[in-house]
Amino acid sequence: MTTPQPGQAPTSPEGTVTVAESGAGKYTQEIIAGGHRLIADEPRPFGDDAGPSPYDLLLSALGACTSMTIRMYADKKGLPLEQVRVSLRHSRIHAKDCAECETQQGMVDHIDRDIELIGDLDDEQREKLLAIAERCPVHRTLTSSVHVSTSLRPASSLPA
Repeated sequence: MTTPQPGQAPTSPEGTVTVAESGAGKYTQEIIAGGHRLIADEPRPFGDDAGPSPYDLLLSALGACTSMTIRMYADKKGLPLEQVRVSLRHSRIHAKDCAECETQQGMVDHIDRDIELIGDLDDEQREKLLAIAERCPVHRTLTSSVHVSTSLRPASSLPA
């Protein structure tokens, strides 16, 4: 994260997201992505509900990527797509209730993604756009094997 000049908001280097406790609430987090600032929080009664929850942000990333991927393809192919709307819900389900899941014991995370394609599209175009949604990079990341590498940085002293 770069140190801002007076009157300037902090920024993160391209491709880096920085998250830190904001001090505004017990779980309220400030997220800095490039020059963008967001707030995340836990819903009441645990947090102050000052922003989307971590799962809301995850669903937002998937929904935004899905919509953008569909839009890029439709524009490239000259399809009469007027608008894309993506609604998402996260839940945890019993593995035995998931026909497509490799794991058959315990609980698995489940995301319902409903896509609405607005425009004068025929059935074949709609099916192709639905198939393209599966190629969204965030969807591919979530459905692949993901490795997260965690390291501990030395504590930096905060200005007084």
